[in-house]
Amino acid sequence: MTGVLTGFAIIGVIIGAGYLVGRTGLLGPEAGRSLSRLVFFVLSPCLLLTVLADADVHVLFSSLLLTSAIAAVLSCLLFAGIALLVWRRRLPEAVVGSLGSGYVNANNIGIPVAVYVLGDPAYSAPVILLQLLLLAPVALTLLDLGTSGDVSLRRILLQPVRNPLIIGSALGVLIAVSGWNPPDALLEPFRLVGAAAVPIVLLGFGMSLHGQRPLASGTERRDVLLAVALKLVFMPLAAWLVGTALGLAPAALYAVVVLAALPSAQNVFNYAQRYDRGVVLARDTVLLTTVGSIPVLVVVSLVLAHA
Repeated sequence: MTGVLTGFAIIGVIIGAGYLVGRTGLLGPEAGRSLSRLVFFVLSPCLLLTVLADADVHVLFSSLLLTSAIAAVLSCLLFAGIALLVWRRRLPEAVVGSLGSGYVNANNIGIPVAVYVLGDPAYSAPVILLQLLLLAPVALTLLDLGTSGDVSLRRILLQPVRNPLIIGSALGVLIAVSGWNPPDALLEPFRLVGAAAVPIVLLGFGMSLHGQRPLASGTERRDVLLAVALKLVFMPLAAWLVGTALGLAPAALYAVVVLAALPSAQNVFNYAQRYDRGVVLARDTVLLTTVGSIPVLVVVSLVLAHA
């Protein structure tokens, strides 16, 4: 469990630093919004391009991808169904809650966990691919349409070529699939810029915590609790059931369940902040799943690690 604890320790320190920045007002009142735009339009696209460009195609398109996809989509759809049909939430808030239920922290927690717990960083690549090329494009398109009010066919078709995250992801996959090995001089600027994405997201998340209390009165507490339950209980269980039904080997089954038990990604908060919808829902879900995933990962490791 060293990888799990190490990953969470690193994240906790950076979030704490962000909280101190927010508490002292060092960067001013609009810093959080500015950092969010920087991450969305510049840093994350560069990170996604390089991560996927370096990925092994055979690992990307494997049975792990199918299992992770089914578990994630089921979790997202379950939240969306309850939020839209039972609680009558608006589309943007339902999308943010769905992402909190099924969009895992596959980078800054998932990669250390894949290295130190699963023994192979490649295990996290299919999950990253799933989220960047399926969940994120769909969610960002719905958020764009839900906040702009324009639902024309032209806008839907143009959305993929207007969103920098989708563009960066698509270019990375094209490089990986083509087998082209770009020279370091070409990719290194993207690697340097992309390397700033994770710490900046964590700092911005920490800044947002100043003056806030999770599950405060007047917030959408039941939405948060539903998203947390789906993320930490339903999604790992669904991954185990689907992986077992597909006949995954014990090591692969252990890997997909561990990855499904990861907390909600900070990118969920970044997306919510970018569109200014469901920000508190995203913040509380990310925070509570980050804390709650530690015992869940310990239980998963104890049950499946030596199966």
